[in-house]
Amino acid sequence: MEYEIKPAGRFSLNLSELWEYRELIFFFTWRDIKVKYKQTFFGAAWAVIQPLLLMVVFTVFFARNFTIESGNIPYPVFVFSGLLLWNVFANGLSNAGNSMVANANIIKKIYFPRLIIPISSILSAMVDFLISIIVYFCVLFFYGLQSTIPSILLMLPLSLLITLCTTLGAGSFLAALNVKYRDFRYVIPFLIQVLMFMTPIIYPVSTPDMEWVRTLLLLNPMTGAIDLIRSAVMQVPVNQTAVAMASVSSLLWLIIGISYFRRTEYYFADLA
Repeated sequence: MEYEIKPAGRFSLNLSELWEYRELIFFFTWRDIKVKYKQTFFGAAWAVIQPLLLMVVFTVFFARNFTIESGNIPYPVFVFSGLLLWNVFANGLSNAGNSMVANANIIKKIYFPRLIIPISSILSAMVDFLISIIVYFCVLFFYGLQSTIPSILLMLPLSLLITLCTTLGAGSFLAALNVKYRDFRYVIPFLIQVLMFMTPIIYPVSTPDMEWVRTLLLLNPMTGAIDLIRSAVMQVPVNQTAVAMASVSSLLWLIIGISYFRRTEYYFADLA
């Protein structure tokens, strides 16, 4: 009897096979976490330091020098609400985009669902998120906004789902491109920097004067994800248009990214 080991269909997540290899997902995730903080002075404290420093920098250099509307909440809370999910996307996209090349030796030796590698890279970024959200709640207590925490927890699952779908789709797409075109390792950090200013983190969606710019912002899935959290903090109605467009955009990114990843994974072992 012969067995043929091959990837799943190009348009399938193949969840059953991923479930069978769930222990491997845990292993890769835990390995990435340990490698990230190995031989670092601050260790996991970087998950606290990074968003706090960015919050201070944006508050001091942007809010005080430019007229940026933050609604009925203090600007530090406003910007931290955006950074909370943005860091998941940025770190996950960076990790996933370089994950296939970084694991080239493993890919060449044994078979396992290749999608496990970008998935575990993104899951490792969730550890920083869990630490950051505790800091975020502390910031809310500092500004007397602790009453909004139940609303945030209510909105958080959908916001996180949109963020993770977008990250997995875009991360898988970049991971596959990075295997074939190695100069994408230099493109990814630049791309993340550009996307940061194209995402309403330090400013609200209503800031741009031109209608087509606001529409372009709404097409960014992270806009709706961040807007969900901010609506909970500001205690204002959810922008249903932004959330609907974000949900559709994140799903499209997931389909495009997984489809391209599946289509190209046949030659990963040859190119990695």
